[in-house]
Amino acid sequence: MDHLSQTVVAGLMLGGVYALVAVGLNLIFGVVKIINFAHGELVMAGMYLTWWMWSSWNMNPYVSLFVVTPVMFLAGVALQKFILSPMQDSSPTMKIFVTLGLSVFLQNLALWLFGGQFRAVNFPWAEQNLTILGVSVTYGRLTAFVVALALVFALFYMMKRTLMGKVLNALVEDRETAGLIGIPVKKYYLMAMGIGVSLAGIAGSLIVPFQAAYPLVGAHFTLLAFVVVVLGGLGNMVGSLIGGLILGIVETIAGTYVDPALQQVAVFIVFILVLIVRPQGIFGGSARNAEVGLK
Repeated sequence: MDHLSQTVVAGLMLGGVYALVAVGLNLIFGVVKIINFAHGELVMAGMYLTWWMWSSWNMNPYVSLFVVTPVMFLAGVALQKFILSPMQDSSPTMKIFVTLGLSVFLQNLALWLFGGQFRAVNFPWAEQNLTILGVSVTYGRLTAFVVALALVFALFYMMKRTLMGKVLNALVEDRETAGLIGIPVKKYYLMAMGIGVSLAGIAGSLIVPFQAAYPLVGAHFTLLAFVVVVLGGLGNMVGSLIGGLILGIVETIAGTYVDPALQQVAVFIVFILVLIVRPQGIFGGSARNAEVGLK
């Protein structure tokens, strides 16, 4: 039982980061109506940026969050303004091709800039253990979980209680009507993309102290983020949070009790079962998001 508890807690710690990545993806999807297949590469960018500041200036990876966050926000704004905005009225298929192309570009850019080696942040504090009620967890994983969960709930609060959140919800509901009543739609698209991309970058910074960066790591996070989003329901942010936690537990249990090489297999078995039993996800996606699907 103690070993199982340890495994479940480890899965929750990892699942919190998955949830942060997926919530950012869901925000972009819900507001901007773009399925971003380069989202994992944005996590990778946060990992590499944190590693670069640590290796060049010996910067604490958690202090580097104060650099990574605004840099990734501006990167998201630039991505929306110069690449995705011109494609806004294109077909869903064309938008997918654009983000797939961006994914390949970022992978090759990382390979050119940093090489194919694994780049790890060796931060001793993050590897130290904290034991509570017989369950041990490293400070790095605990910090990643707490910060990720805090940011997810901060996003929930923003979407429910602030003016910006209400405007973004209006765009989710009906962007044409929102534009007709004077809401600057393109401005808030930039904000939504900036927030979503900055959350991906923050997730990368949080995870790099215990997971190395390499050029193809983004594909791993993209797949996991889409599994989480589909599990929770496309467009459902609360579903993304719970789906991320479930996915982290499933992946960790499979790696501990079955075979580490079969972690991804277990994840996609759960994914396929959910699609068969409840195609709209555990919490259900919104019908208003159907326009984004492939037709």
